[in-house]
Amino acid sequence: AIEQALAAAYKKDYGKKGQIVRAHFDPDSGKAEYVQVKIVVEETAVRMPEDSDEDAADKETALNKGVAEEEHTTLRRFSPEHDILLADARRIKRDAEPNDEIIFPLEMREDYGRIAAQTAKQVILQRIREAEKVSIISEYGSKQGEIVQGTVQRIERGNIYIDLGKTVGILSYDDQIHGERYKQGERIHAYLYKVDETPRGIDVRLSRTHPKLLEKLFAQEVPEVASGTVIVKAIAREPGSRAKVAVMSTVEHIDPIGSCVGQRGVRVSTVMSELGGEKIDLILWSEDVTKFIADALA
Repeated sequence: AIEQALAAAYKKDYGKKGQIVRAHFDPDSGKAEYVQVKIVVEETAVRMPEDSDEDAADKETALNKGVAEEEHTTLRRFSPEHDILLADARRIKRDAEPNDEIIFPLEMREDYGRIAAQTAKQVILQRIREAEKVSIISEYGSKQGEIVQGTVQRIERGNIYIDLGKTVGILSYDDQIHGERYKQGERIHAYLYKVDETPRGIDVRLSRTHPKLLEKLFAQEVPEVASGTVIVKAIAREPGSRAKVAVMSTVEHIDPIGSCVGQRGVRVSTVMSELGGEKIDLILWSEDVTKFIADALA
C-alpha cells in the first residue's frame, strides 16, 4: 500500500501522461527508490506517430490475418512514456520479448506538494478498506447462520447498529422483537443471516425474529440438540409473544421434550429469558399429519 501510495504521489508531481511509475520502499531505512516501467511492443502492433492512415490500415490488416472477425483489433497509438519498441528493448536486454517490462531508474524526489500527499493518503486508505473488506467477508461469511454477540452502538431511524468487533451489524426494525427496548452499550445476541458486499462496504444483517435463532439457542442450552440426538424439525414464531417448536429424538430411550425443558424447566427458561419472555411450546414431531396438527393445537 505504501509503495503504491509513493508511486502515485511521484507520478502526480513529476510523472508524465501514460507513464508507469513504481516505488520500492525499504521499511527498515524508510527510503524509497522509484523506477519507470516500459512495455515492450512490436512496431507492427502499434500505430507510430509518423504513420499515415494507409500505413496504419496495412498494419491492422497484417495483425488481423487469421484472427476471427469479432476479435479484430484496432491499433493503439505508440506512447514513448508507456511503450518501448522491441528493437530498442533488445539493445538493453538481449532476450526481450513483446509484453516484457523494461525498467529505468528515476531521479529521487522528496519535495512533494499538498495534492500529491493527498493522493498518497487516498491510495493507502483505499488499500486498507479493501484489506478490511476481505478480512470481514472471510470472518463473518463463515459465521453466517450462527448466533453472534455484540454491543448496541447507536439507534437510527428504527435500525439498531451493533458493534461486533471488526465490523458493525444492522438489526433492522423488521428483525427486532417488538416490545424490546435497547440502550446504547447494551450487549445483545442475534442471528447472523446474511453477509453482503455492497458499494458502501460490507452489509452484515442480524435478526432477533428469525426462527433459526430459536433453534441455535436450544443447541447452546441442550447438549442433545447440539449432538444431533434430538432434532428440531419445525419452528413457528410470533416473536416476543409465542413460539411452537416440534422436536423428535433419534434415540428411543431419550425424551426430546424432556431434554429441551430440562430439570425444573431450567433449559427452556433460559431460552425464553433470552427472547424477552417469549412463551415456548414444545411438541412431539409426528409423520402422521393429523396427529401432529392435534398435538400442535393442544
